Amino acid sequence: MKLKIDMPVIVEGKYDKIKLGSLLDALIITTDGFGIFKDKSKTEYIKAVCKDGVIIATDSDSAGNLIRGHLKGVLPPELIYNVYIPQIKGKEKRKTEQSKEGYLGVEGTDKETLIGLFTPFASQTAPETDIITRTDLYNYGLFGKENSAEKRKKLCRALSLPDNISAKALCEAASRLYGRKKTEDIIKSIDGER
Repeated sequence: MKLKIDMPVIVEGKYDKIKLGSLLDALIITTDGFGIFKDKSKTEYIKAVCKDGVIIATDSDSAGNLIRGHLKGVLPPELIYNVYIPQIKGKEKRKTEQSKEGYLGVEGTDKETLIGLFTPFASQTAPETDIITRTDLYNYGLFGKENSAEKRKKLCRALSLPDNISAKALCEAASRLYGRKKTEDIIKSIDGER
């Protein structure tokens, strides 16, 4: 059973997200490594979905510390909870050689250690079932249909989100920030503007 974490979790890359996604029921956001330094829309997305708190779980090497420092400059410090990955020498299985500093990152850390690090943040509430899905976006004409990209941009603007985020990111943010009912009401009001 996955740990339910109510706050978003920020990691560096997609393999970190895959690893934590197998252990946590949480919104997991990647910085795409140093890509976060230039990606203004991702920064705005992070600010929007992390307004009630965020867990930062970057690798415990100099690159991870730089990214963590950048996020601390973008988000209010009182909203940040840090999870520090132990500095264990080793190499991730998918890589041919060790990282520059030789430490395992999030993806290479064993499951028991990660569960232990995130257990203090686990929620006692039942898993959220009232979420917006890509199927919902499709049914509302916001995904996979004619003019869906333009409709999705309108919804993003109405939700104060960057208008170029993916459909998946839109679902996660809308569910977290507004919930299903309010998001559906906003979609209907946008449809009524025609």
